[in-house]
Amino acid sequence: MKHLNWRLDETRFLTSREVNRLREKTKIQSGKKADTRDWLIIDLALSTGLRLGEIAGLKCGDIMIREGCSSLIVRRGKGGKSRIVRFGPDLKSHLQEFFSWKQGVGEDIREESPLLVSDRTGKALTRRAIQKAFARCASRAEIRGHRFHDLRHTYASHLYKASRYNLRLVQKQLGHSSIAVTEVYADVLGSDLKKAVDRLYE
Repeated sequence: MKHLNWRLDETRFLTSREVNRLREKTKIQSGKKADTRDWLIIDLALSTGLRLGEIAGLKCGDIMIREGCSSLIVRRGKGGKSRIVRFGPDLKSHLQEFFSWKQGVGEDIREESPLLVSDRTGKALTRRAIQKAFARCASRAEIRGHRFHDLRHTYASHLYKASRYNLRLVQKQLGHSSIAVTEVYADVLGSDLKKAVDRLYE
């Protein structure tokens, strides 16, 4: 098995309180386009665990809103691999509203059109622009010491708990090629697992 040369600890996750505060502060809209996009960026990251480049590369046609479980397709993830990522009803509703908003402000929603569009260039938002959006939102929510990729770690850790510690499910959603990478979350959340084991037959 390939040796993992990276480490993860709980400082890389946002707490539930921080997640709620980030959502609350980002969801407040001023009517500006940037605020509307910022809110979708944060919601996408926290609801799907997509990497920075994966969010930047999303096209309108990559979003599949259906009855029941909706999903999106990552066409070029890490290593050039594609995958389907499922998401819940809250993000589904948000995306429906976002598409209506795009139409209302004159943005193209055809399949090959970028989901997130820059006012300045009229093209897809760059990775740097998305990083700046996160920085704005984190500052507004008074959350310090985190970077955009920590939203992916936050999603993974919360999904791991919500799935009752199902590593395979987390691996599939995150697009990890090896379960060994996903196991890092099991290691860092060992205290939660210990609590679950301790009360197994209570």
